[in-house]
Amino acid sequence: MSKGMVDVPPRGGFSFDLCRRNDMLTQKGAKAPSYRKTGTTIVGLIFQDGVILGADTRATEGPIVCDKNCEKIHYMAPNIYCCGAGTAADTEAVTDMVSSQLQLHRYHTGRESRVVTALTLLKRHLFNYQGYVQAALVLGGVDVTGPHLHTIYPHGSTDTLPFATMGSGSLAAMSVFESKYKEGLTKDEGIKLVTEAICAGIFNDLGSGSNVDVCLITKGHKEYLRNHMLPNPRTYVSEKSYAFPKKIEVLLTKITPLKEKVEIIESSDAMEE
Repeated sequence: MSKGMVDVPPRGGFSFDLCRRNDMLTQKGAKAPSYRKTGTTIVGLIFQDGVILGADTRATEGPIVCDKNCEKIHYMAPNIYCCGAGTAADTEAVTDMVSSQLQLHRYHTGRESRVVTALTLLKRHLFNYQGYVQAALVLGGVDVTGPHLHTIYPHGSTDTLPFATMGSGSLAAMSVFESKYKEGLTKDEGIKLVTEAICAGIFNDLGSGSNVDVCLITKGHKEYLRNHMLPNPRTYVSEKSYAFPKKIEVLLTKITPLKEKVEIIESSDAMEE
């Protein structure tokens, strides 16, 4: 048997068999499924002591707001957090998977996780799936080499920047950063700028909304400010007052003793014989 005839085991990565099938069906007149629009505003910046990440809290399902207060800032390691935009299931799955790998690495080495390690694991996974895992990420953390901020696109490409935005509200948020960001921001200035950028996405992008979450990471310390700002409080109260009774009235109670029930069963069996 020649070398060319030897079966080579399939390599890892995404299988495109169904993509070829879908293309064939489309050519025969079948209607291809449409992409679902997602909406999010996530940001991050480097300040004088570390990294600050921010995100809105609206989760959408097409035109429906299915969750007004979801968490989009995901734990990766004690010193690393990651904001996710795109398909919620994909961002959750990818960040959880890499977080568990970082935990095992810490158990094995006994050392703090490096931000570049998380970056490499995330972008390799996304590159393998060629964008079919719809997760756009803003990764931030502080390790032995200082503060780091990276963006990771669904196809696996990355950027390393002093400030970054992603999601459908990213352009509105970037306009705030480009006009007001400066090096050496203090903690309060950084939180204020991140909050303002997220609010720009909330008020100018239909896919973003609800509240502002902020995560501040410095050397040896992290602070997760859940619902740091509530820019959209509910002010409308319905004129109708819905009063529900606290107790449910019992209309009928019937108790059948067990002995009587056994006698009924025995008599029915005798009649059948």
